[in-house]
Amino acid sequence: MIEAAMIWNEPNNKSHWDPEIDPGWHLFADTLACAAQALKQEAPALPTVLGGLSPIDPTFVQFLDSKRALDHVDVVAVHGFPLDWNLWQINEWPAKLAEIRAVTPKPVWVTEVGVSTFGAEEVQVFGLERTAALLIGRTPRIHWYSLYDLPQAWGATTRHKEAEGSSYYRHFYMGLLREDGTPKPALEQFGRYAPAMGLCQWFHFEDHRLDDAVAWMRRLGVRYLRTGLSWADSFRPNALDWFDRQMEALAEFDVTVTFCFTPEHRGIAPHHTSPPQVKEEFAEFCTAMIRRYAGQLRPRSDALAMPASLA
Repeated sequence: MIEAAMIWNEPNNKSHWDPEIDPGWHLFADTLACAAQALKQEAPALPTVLGGLSPIDPTFVQFLDSKRALDHVDVVAVHGFPLDWNLWQINEWPAKLAEIRAVTPKPVWVTEVGVSTFGAEEVQVFGLERTAALLIGRTPRIHWYSLYDLPQAWGATTRHKEAEGSSYYRHFYMGLLREDGTPKPALEQFGRYAPAMGLCQWFHFEDHRLDDAVAWMRRLGVRYLRTGLSWADSFRPNALDWFDRQMEALAEFDVTVTFCFTPEHRGIAPHHTSPPQVKEEFAEFCTAMIRRYAGQLRPRSDALAMPASLA
C-alpha cells in the first residue's frame, strides 16, 4: 500500500519548519539525513522523498546536498500554486522543474499543485486543464491538491492566519469537492486526467471523510495518492487504531505517505513546526510506520522513471 515515504512537508516554509529555531536549516538537514538513513535500513527498496519544497528553491536543494542530507533520498518533491500564492505564472511550470533538475540528478515529483476556488470556480477548471497540459509527461508524479475543501472549523496549517488576508482564506477552497461533499465544476474534468494525475489529500485524526474519499477516488479512476501520518497524532489515545483504519482504507492505492508534525512535548519549542529535541525519535516513528504498513509494499516500476518525453 505504500509506494514512497516522504520526509516532512514543505521544510523551507516557516508554516511547517520554524527557521527562528533552526536558522540556516542545519537541524532540518540532520533530521532529514537521520530519517532517510533509518528508512533505507528498514526498507531498502522503498523510495524516500524530500518533503515538497514551497517555494521551489534550487539553493535549498544544493544546501542539503552539501550537508550530505540527500545521500539516502531518492526523490526531490516540489509544490506550486502559481494562481494563488507563488510569484510566478502557471506557464513557468516546466522552467521551475528545470531549475531543480539543474542542481540534482534525482527525479523531481510535483506532490502538491492546485487552484483555489476562492474567487471563482471557473478559475480552477482553467488551472487544472493548464496544469495537466504542462506537467503530464514531464514528471513521474503529479498530486493534485486536493479532493476536499478544508472545513472552515479546522483552520489551515499556516503561521500567518488571518493576517494573510485573502491569501489565508484561499486555503479553504482548494478541493474538487466543497466542504459539504458536493462537486465543483473541475471534478469531472479531473477524471479525464486520472490516472496520469493523482491526488494529495490530508486526512485529519479520525477524519469523517475517509470512506467517502475512497469512493470518490475509485469513481474518478485515481491510482496514486499522497497523504500523511502525523508524528504528533501518534501520541493521541487510540492513534494506532486510526492509523490502521486509514491505511487499510487506502490499501488499493499507491500511497506516498508523508511523515511530519513534531509533538509539542518532543519539540525544542512546543509547536508542530519545531525541530525535534532528539532527531532519532522522529526517525523511529518513520521506521515504525513503515514496518507496520509496508507488509503490502508494492513498489511501482515507474515511480522513479523519467517520462519518455524527457529521457
